[in-house]
Amino acid sequence: MINNTQRLEIIQTLIDNGVEIPCFDGVIIEPTVTIGKGTVIMPGTVLMGDVKIGEGCVIGPNSYITNSTVGNNTSLNNTQSYDSVIGSGVTAGPFVHIRPNCKIADNVHIGNFVEVKNSTVDAGSKLPHLLYVGDSDVGKNVNFGCGCVTVNYDGRNKSRTTVKDGAFIGCNTNLVAPVTVGENAFTAAGSTITEDVPDNSLAVARSRQTVKEDWVNVKKPYKRQHIK
Repeated sequence: MINNTQRLEIIQTLIDNGVEIPCFDGVIIEPTVTIGKGTVIMPGTVLMGDVKIGEGCVIGPNSYITNSTVGNNTSLNNTQSYDSVIGSGVTAGPFVHIRPNCKIADNVHIGNFVEVKNSTVDAGSKLPHLLYVGDSDVGKNVNFGCGCVTVNYDGRNKSRTTVKDGAFIGCNTNLVAPVTVGENAFTAAGSTITEDVPDNSLAVARSRQTVKEDWVNVKKPYKRQHIK
């Protein structure tokens, strides 16, 4: 770990080379890091190990990047990345965790509270919010709804999920690996998918809704007094 004198020397050298660091608070950059011109490093950002960041990026605030490559014009807000490759034009954060062995292609959007692990995400795909994508191969222009999970571990083995180009994964879908969702296929919200979905198909895997009228008045499940 570098000391404060070294930290300030590195920051000054980067500024002299065209990197913008408007506030030094919490910024730690090891000498092994390379950063392109016009990139902005926001407060609280830590860059460790073999890190290469392109031009025109915004890194931070509060991002931690180690042993990763980042392309041009990418924004990583409150994002952690370990041993991964992130393309150009990517937006990620806040609160994104990119675990080792990920390849995030150009123009991918990763929203808040998303974790990606040992996965590839191809160009133009969207992982907007509240997702876990692990041990997966996601194609181009795929859209994940909120709350989806790739179920990659059965307690003994890790298995992979494949989502092909143009697929739409509905909110709260569980993709139980090993499983493949075909090109331009849809999964209905709330589905648990355990079998392959063919191209251009809709997969629905949920129980039919049952409504029991007046159940609350009969069972009185609440501690408070029920008022009609």
